[in-house]
Amino acid sequence: MLALGVNAHASVTLGLFGLPLVMPDIERYFQVPLPVAGIMANAPGIGVLFALVAWGALADRHGERLVLGAGVGAAAVLFGAVALAGSWLGPGSAWVVVVLLALAGAAGSAAMVGGGRIVLGWFQPPERGVAMGLRQVSYTLGMAIGAFALPPVSRAYGIPGVLAVCAGVSLAAAVLAASFLAEPPHAVRGGGAALAGSPYRQPRLWRVHATSALHQVPQVVVLTYGVTCLVRVYGWDSVAAGQLFGVAAIGGAAVRIAVGRWSDRTGLRMRPLWLLTFGTLAVLALLVAGTLSRTTLGPAMLALASVMTVAGNGLAYLAAGELAGPGWAGRVLGTHNTIQNVVALVTTPVAGVLITQSGFAAAFGVGLACAVISLPVLPLRGERNANGRTSGPDTNGRTGDDG
Repeated sequence: MLALGVNAHASVTLGLFGLPLVMPDIERYFQVPLPVAGIMANAPGIGVLFALVAWGALADRHGERLVLGAGVGAAAVLFGAVALAGSWLGPGSAWVVVVLLALAGAAGSAAMVGGGRIVLGWFQPPERGVAMGLRQVSYTLGMAIGAFALPPVSRAYGIPGVLAVCAGVSLAAAVLAASFLAEPPHAVRGGGAALAGSPYRQPRLWRVHATSALHQVPQVVVLTYGVTCLVRVYGWDSVAAGQLFGVAAIGGAAVRIAVGRWSDRTGLRMRPLWLLTFGTLAVLALLVAGTLSRTTLGPAMLALASVMTVAGNGLAYLAAGELAGPGWAGRVLGTHNTIQNVVALVTTPVAGVLITQSGFAAAFGVGLACAVISLPVLPLRGERNANGRTSGPDTNGRTGDDG
């Protein structure tokens, strides 16, 4: 079941998040400036923004099979429509393509919610860190495949060819999910939310959302404009730049699984995320320095930053789902991803304008600042481990099991 969820999410990721890998070609094909190309490449996120909570509610009521099969299948059809629209309309059709890609994103976002519920439904709490790490591999796996496949396809067949590939792999994944997914053997169980009432009565859940939102800023800047930075600042070939990010995505997959195992062994989600944030801060600081000096430190830190900025995503996502409690997991996970996509939607054009006016180092510096701000927001105190004991004093100053 986990493999089916991973496959569906990885496949649709090519179209939802892989288009920045060919953004230089998007600029040329549609004859648009960098900020507009950034909006186009991230247009699926606009649709994701408005659909995740609805898909979550649908998954809570009807399960993952319907959600993944219908959503990813519809995304495949829409990616195919975008490929045809691009061929028919050609240059000047940028905003038509943005609308169609946004609709594809709305449909494909079903895989983001459904895959998370599979982990909560099929695995017990001491297993979920590794399971969520494996589930999060779906994103890095999709990005790795995209990094190696999409730039060569774009060079040979253009942007319509890229969109046709996205449509084909999404359709195959939708058929597999609709054919073989089953309901979990036990109900989704959270990590402390009551059966009745909204889990948003917990300040901790809001802080998990806020931490993830702040971490999203450096992630968006690095992954959206990293290839463009290598091409413009360092003179890299676009295919070679994409391949560097592909190798980094493979490394990111291994790191996510390792982080999940670390979380399971400690029984904690937030403390590992807190420590990872310090590592991310160091990498981003070196990235800013390397970009300003235009030395080989820059490309090396870009690759490492593409790993570190996503390493803790699974921990925040899992913590949100566990805090949600039974019956709310789909909606809370949908809300969590919606908040991330709001940040991505705002960050993408703002970073593009900032890069145009002040350079790449300034944009990376903003990402560094957001990671710093996240440290006091992250709900470290009072976290309960798998044995029900807290990791430190809670917000009322208590310790131990009475928190």
